[in-house]
Amino acid sequence: MPAPNRYQMPDLSVQLTDELIMQHIDRSSRVIDLGCGDGRLMQRLNGELGCTVMGVEVEHANIVSVIERGLPAIEADLNEGLIDVPCDSFDFAVLSQTLQQVRHPKKLLLEMLRVAHRALIVVPNFGHWRVRLEVLRRGRTPVTHALPYEWYETPNVHFMSMRDFRDLMDGIGLRIVKESPIIRGRAVDRLLAANLRADSAFYLLERDPGRISQQPAEIAARPS
Repeated sequence: MPAPNRYQMPDLSVQLTDELIMQHIDRSSRVIDLGCGDGRLMQRLNGELGCTVMGVEVEHANIVSVIERGLPAIEADLNEGLIDVPCDSFDFAVLSQTLQQVRHPKKLLLEMLRVAHRALIVVPNFGHWRVRLEVLRRGRTPVTHALPYEWYETPNVHFMSMRDFRDLMDGIGLRIVKESPIIRGRAVDRLLAANLRADSAFYLLERDPGRISQQPAEIAARPS
């Protein structure tokens, strides 16, 4: 468990992230959920919005849970990309609280918008002022109750701020259709000094055909 007085990065509730994602998905859409877990969100998308869903998950036990819900899933590692998924197969690709854990986030983002027209992403904001203060005053890496790992065993391998994420989107030619900072368990449309105050952020992305750094077919063809 974390040491006393150590800053705990707020955990996003499952309900919050699910609702955020569902609010931005059209009824009867085709949705691929990357890192789908036990298929909880997929079941809601299918049952409440009539979406055609597909999950991608690395844990075999979770794949079994998805199948038991009567939903399809592929057992695959996101670090290997989405080579087996054809271009433009889906309307939306979903990735929640996972981007910071993959080895090549840039490649995965491009892959998401190769296989889908739009991407929905939730990421933690390591630019939050309490994170900065923790490092400055105590020299300690912040942790969460849900992921109580020390720096040497954390699954998080990339520590990005909202500003970092925007810069990456601009650099690889992906357009941010919507950015919603999340503060104290609530998503807002606008937030003054968001990079300093937001715990996490929700993004709706799409390809910018005039600026994308590489064509989708080139990304798919490139070996890992």
